[in-house]
Amino acid sequence: MKQLIKITLLVLLCSPALAQDLTTRYEKTQGKETVTYTECIAYYRLLVKKFPQIHMLKIGNTDSGYPLNLVVYSPSKDFNFTSLRSKNKRIILINNGIHPGEPDGIDASMMLLRDLALGKKKLPDNVVLAVIPLYNIGGALNRSTDFRVDQNGPDAFGSRGNARNLDLNRDFIKADSRNARAFQQIYQLTDPDVFIDNHVSNGADYQHIMTLLSTEYTKLGGPMGAFLHSTFEPGLYKLMKTKGYDIVPYVDFEGETPESGWMTFDDSPRFSSGYTTLFHTFGFVPETHMLKAYPLRVQATYALMESFIQFVSEHSEEIKSLRAQTKEQVKTQATFPLAWNLDTTRYSYLTFSGFEAEHHPSAVSGLPRLYYNRSRPYTRQVKFYNYMIPGNFVQKPSAYIIPQGWWTVLDILKNNKVVMIPLSHDTTIFVETYHIADFKTALRPYEGHYLHNSVQVNTSADSIHFRKGDYYIPLNQVANRYLIETLEPTGGDSFFAWNFFDAILGRKEGYSAYVFEDVAAEYLSTHPSLQQALKDKRASDSTFAKSADAQLRFVYEHSVYAEPGYLRYPVFRVK
Repeated sequence: MKQLIKITLLVLLCSPALAQDLTTRYEKTQGKETVTYTECIAYYRLLVKKFPQIHMLKIGNTDSGYPLNLVVYSPSKDFNFTSLRSKNKRIILINNGIHPGEPDGIDASMMLLRDLALGKKKLPDNVVLAVIPLYNIGGALNRSTDFRVDQNGPDAFGSRGNARNLDLNRDFIKADSRNARAFQQIYQLTDPDVFIDNHVSNGADYQHIMTLLSTEYTKLGGPMGAFLHSTFEPGLYKLMKTKGYDIVPYVDFEGETPESGWMTFDDSPRFSSGYTTLFHTFGFVPETHMLKAYPLRVQATYALMESFIQFVSEHSEEIKSLRAQTKEQVKTQATFPLAWNLDTTRYSYLTFSGFEAEHHPSAVSGLPRLYYNRSRPYTRQVKFYNYMIPGNFVQKPSAYIIPQGWWTVLDILKNNKVVMIPLSHDTTIFVETYHIADFKTALRPYEGHYLHNSVQVNTSADSIHFRKGDYYIPLNQVANRYLIETLEPTGGDSFFAWNFFDAILGRKEGYSAYVFEDVAAEYLSTHPSLQQALKDKRASDSTFAKSADAQLRFVYEHSVYAEPGYLRYPVFRVK
């Protein structure tokens, strides 16, 4: 009998649940604290060791020097994403800690995967979870109790900026950070049906614990956009309601207080959900409310992830069909919009639970200050402007050609699994070219760049000589929308806007005026059309007519001696 008791105790001690303490730091401190980066990864390593349905991959690197981790929960213990897709699994990619001062998803995901592994919760057989435990590692290592002064817990957490002080939720197109390069690899590996990027919101005070920023449905477009608007979002709201949560869209308003109404968030491709839209994924950014106690926020995040899992499982075939249909359609789509403007004539009504706004004298300035009176809660119908009008349409070329010298752009395209064919030999191809006619540039840097805007181009056609190794990029692929958004220079988040092609904006060649005077005179004598253009310019512009330098420059710029690469956009369109 004693021997049996010893064996029983030994078996119990060796069981996964008892051999190691699976309580998270968040739970041990009754919701007062969140894990450090080291604790987070150690916890997932423990789960991997104990539960065969959990696997952790190291993908790429980050600016902090640490690799980016991806934790996969697969009930079938299959961790090959090609295989999983062939087995008709829906893949949900969850990103946590892009802003480490918003750690709700970090703690909620740890507990969710543990509870699934212990059988406290069940992951449907047709769903696989891929979780980035903590994306902004550098920010998490910069831990303090003083960041995000407005936020109600936890006690200490990381900073918004990463190891290079970049805001990683502005980096998905320009990919300045190693984090973003690694994320692109994870995204292309998993090709998620649904993407969730867990955040915490700041701004107004209101009663809701959770708000939800969805991919803007008119941008997602087509059947996917219609399904998101009519079925997916309402379905999530309904599931959260059964769990005791009234959620509303992300509160983004221009007036002083939210009851004046607010607009859908313009999630351009620089943001996570805007990036995933380009590859036809349903993208969501949950935003808990910073003024709610940390345990309430973590619980709401946990509940929302459960709701996502349930909805995706129940609508698995529809989600699969919609994505497959969209991926095929985009290969032959003829025109693409590059601009989106809010339609201020169209809106719906939301049931919003807020607090009355009042104004009291400021203890700092003595002047009136905004104050939300929590003793005066209300529930009202407010306007929600959630329709965007597409504009700046461009016709899709049959292909782009990018000379190999622009390797910074080419590397990013390769990282996003864009199909690119190196030219096998030197060749001359008749192409459509852009010349930058005008643009404006921000006066101050934004995330390490001076963004261009209001870009205007002139279009012409010419035969251009390309070299062996330059890249031909056909536009008959799933990445078409990504290519259009990044390679068309008038796009708001194009590579041109983000300064990748700024070298063409400065001259590299020139002339000595006293020498070129004779050359220019000879050139004019053999080119009467240019001679007439010069006369016309003098007649229409008195300042020009009085400037010898301006007239000489005019002749140079309209001659064969002018530098061909100046202002010529180095992404060429094959019609």
